[in-house]
Amino acid sequence: MRADLVALVAGMPVRVDELDAAEARLRGGAGSAALPAPGTSEGRQLRRWLTQLIVTQRVVAAEVAARGLGGRAAPSEDELLPDPTARLEIGSVAAAALADPRARALFADVTSAVRVAEDRVADYHARNPLRFAAPRPDRHGWFVPSSVAPPLAEVRAVIADHLRGAARRHAFRVWLDARREALVRLEPGYEHPGDPRQPDNTHRH
Repeated sequence: MRADLVALVAGMPVRVDELDAAEARLRGGAGSAALPAPGTSEGRQLRRWLTQLIVTQRVVAAEVAARGLGGRAAPSEDELLPDPTARLEIGSVAAAALADPRARALFADVTSAVRVAEDRVADYHARNPLRFAAPRPDRHGWFVPSSVAPPLAEVRAVIADHLRGAARRHAFRVWLDARREALVRLEPGYEHPGDPRQPDNTHRH
């Protein structure tokens, strides 16, 4: 264990001063008053989360370079993460990493082959018939949720896009977890925030 080391990513060091700088930027930004106090259990968990973000950014940078990708033609964040549910699906670290257009280009490359079968689209519509029903005007002219399910043909494309987006986020998260497992070695004290072996991962009720 080295006191100045947080992690190794593909054998390259991530040092404590890089983590300190990331924490200082976060604490100097908007919303800093909501952050936990340094030195507390929650403060250490914040540093573990930042460690995960830093090593993820290193993994992404290595993969982007290996694949010869650039961020110029990358999809937007709104395309990949259209709502809070999408951010929960992919996880907070991956969602934060996707602020970088190069990471979004990598997402597009990794998930380009993901497809959704037609029977899944039809099954989704059968289970959620009103999910994509367009609002309709009531007798006062206000638009209200529809109580009439649209035919599958009318909403097939939007359901397929919805399901493919979720499938791509799942595929990217699985892929990213595997690459981190292969490339990252964390130093003691900088374990994943959810690692049950580290002392600050406790449930309080």
